[in-house]
Amino acid sequence: MTRLLLLADTHLPKRARDLPDQVWAAVDEAELVVHAGDWVDAALLDRLDERSRRLVGVWGNNDHGVLRERLPEVARVEVDGVRLAVVHETGPSRGREARCSGLYPDVDVLVFGHSHVPWDTTTDTGLRLLNPGSPTDRRRQPACTYMTATTDSGRLRDVALREVVR
Repeated sequence: MTRLLLLADTHLPKRARDLPDQVWAAVDEAELVVHAGDWVDAALLDRLDERSRRLVGVWGNNDHGVLRERLPEVARVEVDGVRLAVVHETGPSRGREARCSGLYPDVDVLVFGHSHVPWDTTTDTGLRLLNPGSPTDRRRQPACTYMTATTDSGRLRDVALREVVR
């Protein structure tokens, strides 16, 4: 079993000076940290890389320079038999399930960001789409958020949207 932490759209240091303590605690508990882009500053990439047991991340539309040099646009990893892909943008919410099923036919779970809007759906093909929202910039959402989950024996389990308590 592997404990996952799903993050996106941290926008440091533009939206916040640092990740909330609650999120850093979740980093310490996770065996795999996934970041779906819009880091903004490579300093967070360095800190998460140092503190995480394992880190998988991609660049987002607000990431440039060294972030695009160090991170892929799409990342793929298999965890306990679960095939996971990570990308920042998936396009408009309308038609997202069909579009992502077509683009990622060999994946069980797609983690994405960009909208800052939490998302958890499963497509007709069985692809699970997860957007953890943002732990630092809630935009029009009621709270800043991130997700946790576990993988075990080829299954994604215990997916939970977590609100940042301020």
